[in-house]
Amino acid sequence: MPALVSAHPLGEQLPAVYADDDFALRFVSGLDTVLAPVFTVLDCLEAYFTPALAPEDFLGWLTDWVGTELDGTEPLPLRRHAVASAVALHRVRGTRRGLSAAVELAFGVRPRITESGGATWSARPLGPFPGSPSPALHVSLRVPDPSSVDPYRLRSVVAAARPAHLPFTAEVTALTSPEGT
Repeated sequence: MPALVSAHPLGEQLPAVYADDDFALRFVSGLDTVLAPVFTVLDCLEAYFTPALAPEDFLGWLTDWVGTELDGTEPLPLRRHAVASAVALHRVRGTRRGLSAAVELAFGVRPRITESGGATWSARPLGPFPGSPSPALHVSLRVPDPSSVDPYRLRSVVAAARPAHLPFTAEVTALTSPEGT
């Protein structure tokens, strides 16, 4: 970075015996040039870890560090939002709500999720079990143009956010408008 000045010039910190030594002052001014970016980064370190303020090139590292399910082609505001919401998504990972939020974050559309399980209670023992006896999960993403969505990307997002024990299927379908409109 041209013309970046060190906040802590080394020449001013040298012992008095070197204050008149031209070679020593020129030598440490070269070190000031090398250390100025380091001091600038350290002074602004908190901003690097704040998704809204992080430089774009550093944001790529943040997305990997917090485990977001992005492929790097998303717009910058979406990547910043994904990093900021990563902790909340990790809290609900493996749940229906977490799966829905992960797919919606990646594609901007709320998916339709069908699962085989359920929960109920009974006043008598040996009541009927809810849901289906075979585990299954189906995620359907309804969009106006199915060719604009990568089905393999949908599969990878669902695979990362689903309950680990459930086999799943994922599909991209066309959004059909109601008849008469």
